[in-house]
Amino acid sequence: MAIQAHERKIENARSTEIFTKAILGGSDRRTMRTAAPYRISGHESFSCRYTWLPKAVRGLTENGKLFSDEAKAMVVLGLGKNMVRSVRFWAQVAGMTTPGTKGDGHLLTDLGRALLGERGLDPFLEDIRTLWLLHWNLSTDTKTPLLAWDFLLNRWQEPEMVPSVVLRALEREATRQGESPSPVTINQHWDTFLHTYVPTRGRKGEVQEDNLDCPLVELGLIVRVGERPVDKAAGRAEPIFAFRREEKPDITPELFVYSLNDFWNRRHPEEGTMTFREVAHGHGSPGQIYKLPEDDVRARVERLAQQTKSSFAYTESSNLQRVQRRERRESIDLLDDVFRQEGRAWLKSAL
Repeated sequence: MAIQAHERKIENARSTEIFTKAILGGSDRRTMRTAAPYRISGHESFSCRYTWLPKAVRGLTENGKLFSDEAKAMVVLGLGKNMVRSVRFWAQVAGMTTPGTKGDGHLLTDLGRALLGERGLDPFLEDIRTLWLLHWNLSTDTKTPLLAWDFLLNRWQEPEMVPSVVLRALEREATRQGESPSPVTINQHWDTFLHTYVPTRGRKGEVQEDNLDCPLVELGLIVRVGERPVDKAAGRAEPIFAFRREEKPDITPELFVYSLNDFWNRRHPEEGTMTFREVAHGHGSPGQIYKLPEDDVRARVERLAQQTKSSFAYTESSNLQRVQRRERRESIDLLDDVFRQEGRAWLKSAL
């Protein structure tokens, strides 16, 4: 996005953030914060590479104890020790794998098999919908959320992100939660988050595994919008980044419903209705995680009844706007709708 285009959106972004600040004191405050322990390390300072998740799923399909023997995993995956550990980390936080009981290694999740299995819906991460699903999973864990993902996507109140300011905020947030990471750890965590969505600048022609970008850079979720001087005398400047807050057509109606249902299951499992502002601005909501404008979220929920045959419905009165869910469904059951062009038989054969 050009800097000029970004500047035209700043005022709208500020309005959205002011509204988000305002609702922190409202009835939905419980979903704007997390009491769960943050996960800050484990990625070994590597963002996830294109081939890593497919490699992990294939490797675990053949040997569920693949990651129990690092030396063997290095040979199978063709990676160094730290990268093997990073692959294990990303496969788990992306929802492709889960630790088994003691001695059982790692197990593939239903989602991992359905997406990246031998007969999966998108075994080589070629579909933009798969990438948005991976982003959703990275950002919505309620048990051990990733610090930068949870804090910046849900509670960062500024329209821009300046690294030095972000680092101080992340350190304060970690301390508030009882963590005491070193400045180096916080810096590595932020850098990993950033390069999950912003492409690196490797040397021309360099295609080594450790220099490949994360597939999520294709989402364009974070953009560089400028820089500010740090040391004018030395000519040093600090980059400025921002979330891309605009309509995102590649988040299809089916993917939005999948995410809404998953949000409901994770954070409001016993409730039959949810306020519109919770869907648009709540902690871990589709509006927040995908950085959708409020008008776009409203347009999407207004179509829910027709789209889902009234499984979800939006109602609006003079003083109340809410979404109703008539039945609880597991997220995996909605995956075939997300990839409906590929046919339902694929999902059944993958699981």
